[in-house]
Amino acid sequence: MPQAQSAIRAVANLCAFGLGRGHFYAARKRYVSWRTDGAVERGVSQRRTCALMSAARSGLHYALRMPAKDAPVVHAMRELSSRYPRLGALRIRVFLGCEGMHIGKERCSRLWAEAGLEVHARKRRRRPVALRQPRPQSPSQRNAVWSYNFVYDACANGQKLKCLTVVDEYTQKCLAIDVAGSIRSQRVIDVLSRLISLHGAPAYLRIDNVLRTKASTDDEQQHPMHKTTDFVQ
Repeated sequence: MPQAQSAIRAVANLCAFGLGRGHFYAARKRYVSWRTDGAVERGVSQRRTCALMSAARSGLHYALRMPAKDAPVVHAMRELSSRYPRLGALRIRVFLGCEGMHIGKERCSRLWAEAGLEVHARKRRRRPVALRQPRPQSPSQRNAVWSYNFVYDACANGQKLKCLTVVDEYTQKCLAIDVAGSIRSQRVIDVLSRLISLHGAPAYLRIDNVLRTKASTDDEQQHPMHKTTDFVQ
């Protein structure tokens, strides 16, 4: 059968398209089995058909042993993947080794892909978009709005430091940084008084809620800055 010989050569050309040896033999076996069944139905013996196609008869009845050998490994992979969904093939391979199934990296990756297992990408949490509200008392010129707050740090020996920072919101210039182990309300008033004597009093002063509650009410009312400055939270 010259047609059968040409068909086998056509199947062999599959290797030229990137198919490996295993894919070639599997395709050749399917083709030989199909042609043999057709020839037997027409009265040609199986021995004669295989001889004309240059194929061994034993290949028609050969059963693959690797699927039965890989079945327990794939089953264990599925269980571990369901238990640890964030682990990939290489990490699952470590767990398989702990269970006594020692396999190589390539075989593990092949079985992982054949089983259709994969690590799903995490869905990014959509945060609600906050409504943009205009900032109260936006600065329009220099000395319009000052803001001050505390920044905490520590020395190499573990001593904690407390820093009082005062910033002009229009020029983004840091007017003062006062560093100490502890800063009370009177020290805050002294720093602001020194800045007012140098730059003049701002129209508005933005402070933190925590800072406002720590400040002394009596000292604030007695300070002359309250006559010209509004406090904005």
